[in-house]
Amino acid sequence: MAVLLVGCTSTQKPPVDRTPLPAVAAPPYMCDHIPLRAVELMTGVRQPIARGDFDLSFGDGVGVGGCAIYQPTGRKKKLIDVDLTPEGGEEWVKAQIKAGDKPLPEIVPGGIGFYTQGGTVEKNQAGAVLVRGEAQLFVGMSKGVEGRDSAADVIALMKLIAPKLMTDATAPRTAKD
Repeated sequence: MAVLLVGCTSTQKPPVDRTPLPAVAAPPYMCDHIPLRAVELMTGVRQPIARGDFDLSFGDGVGVGGCAIYQPTGRKKKLIDVDLTPEGGEEWVKAQIKAGDKPLPEIVPGGIGFYTQGGTVEKNQAGAVLVRGEAQLFVGMSKGVEGRDSAADVIALMKLIAPKLMTDATAPRTAKD
C-alpha cells in the first residue's frame, strides 16, 4: 500500500496592517525627527535605514536638511524622502491646487500645502508639500503598502513632523513685523 502525501503551500500575503499612524510623534526617530513606527506602518518595512539630518538654525531659523529612508536589504530602494528647504513658494502651492492637486488640511498656522497620490509606475506613491513663510517641507513616498491609503499616510506623517521642522522663524511675516 502506497501513501501519497500532498502538501499545499499558500502564497497568501499576510494581512495588511491598517493601524493608523500615531497621532503624536514619539521615539525612536530616524534623522532625529521622523518617527520609526510611522515609517514602518507606511512602508511595511521593518528596521529601515535612514540617511540625513536637519539644521533648524540655518537661515535664521528657517531650517534646511533632508532624510532619505531605504529598505535595509537587497537593492536598498528608497522608500521615503523628506526635504526641508528655505524656498517657500505659496504662489506655486496655490497654482498646484488650482491645477488639480488636493489641498492639505491646516497643519501649522500660516502654512499652505498640497498632496498627490499615485504615479506612473507605482500606484502606491504619494507626496505632499507644505509651505510656511520661507520654509518648504516635502514628504514623498515611493512605495506604500498595498491596501493602505498612501495619501492619508503621507498627510499623517506631515502632521507628525511639520510642527517640529517648521519653527517659529518660518511663520509668515505680518505687517507688524
